[in-house]
Amino acid sequence: MSATAASVTRHDWSLAEVKALFEQPFNDLIFQAQGVHRQHFDANRVQVSTLLSIKTGACPEDCKYCPQSGHYNTGLDKEKLMEVQKVLDAAAEAKAIGSTRFCMGAAWKHPSAKDMPYVLKMVEGVKALGLETCMTLGKLDQEQTKALAAAGLDYYNHNLDTSPEFYGNIITTRTYADRLETLSYVRESGMKICSGGILGMGESLDDRAGLLIQLANLPEHPESVPINMLVKVKGTPLAEEQDVDPFDFIRMLAVARIMMPKSHVRLSAGREQMNEQMQALAFLAGANSIFYGEKLLTTANPQADKDMLLFKRLGIQPEAREEHDDEVHQAAIEQALVEQRDSKLFYNAVV
Repeated sequence: MSATAASVTRHDWSLAEVKALFEQPFNDLIFQAQGVHRQHFDANRVQVSTLLSIKTGACPEDCKYCPQSGHYNTGLDKEKLMEVQKVLDAAAEAKAIGSTRFCMGAAWKHPSAKDMPYVLKMVEGVKALGLETCMTLGKLDQEQTKALAAAGLDYYNHNLDTSPEFYGNIITTRTYADRLETLSYVRESGMKICSGGILGMGESLDDRAGLLIQLANLPEHPESVPINMLVKVKGTPLAEEQDVDPFDFIRMLAVARIMMPKSHVRLSAGREQMNEQMQALAFLAGANSIFYGEKLLTTANPQADKDMLLFKRLGIQPEAREEHDDEVHQAAIEQALVEQRDSKLFYNAVV
């Protein structure tokens, strides 16, 4: 399959087609993915987001990968919903070190009526700072979705995690249909979708292909597709799973890029375990979004200055929002990194 043919936006992928992509020689797959990527994006720009846990621990869901689940003893302290001003302070710091999108995550099955007013104030405040806004709050109903959209939420993150067939092995407290329903409500409200999955949970190649088929065959592709590598946390049922082969992970990024040519493919959880060479291959395969900062919800993430040093070595620049002049934006990032190189941003935000 040529790169040109593969870059056509499709919503009718079959399992056989997707497995054929995965089974290509590695060099051919990367070449194809890079060709598709360059048709739709600047190959030397990467979108930068910061993720903050606004409510940590004691989640009633039983996701077997998650240290925040109340079903497992992982040593994680429970926290209440953060104060609005503290969230806005963290957002301002994220903007100062170059993030263009601020993502807020709460360990809930779904947001409660008493918490929604505070959540909406967070969205409005972060939006007023000039940042794109993103939240992950669990399952939403139509009324909540409309309220978030009215407050100015740009993206809603709701991962499918894996294929429908393997899903029941990982989560029993929420159905796959529930997740698809929330995505449908988000799309109907006019917000953008951030949805992806996790590798390394014991899934098969068919499951990895099945996840991408679910995402790519939605009526509209998610604007952002995070591909996570399992972070094994002691106390969770998946703590002893085998490591993902690095080349298999890169293949997943490349196939995601081919199937969803106009989406941002995000190199997400697990990046702390990746060396610079693996991250460089990820960008070559079509990944063009990262999370930025010292922690990713409750697990480690490469520090911002380390990311910028890697960007410099690779000739990559952060993707600026359209309303910012690129040169001014880049200069502000570099100056902020010099001033804040020794700061301990976000340690007070998550456990």
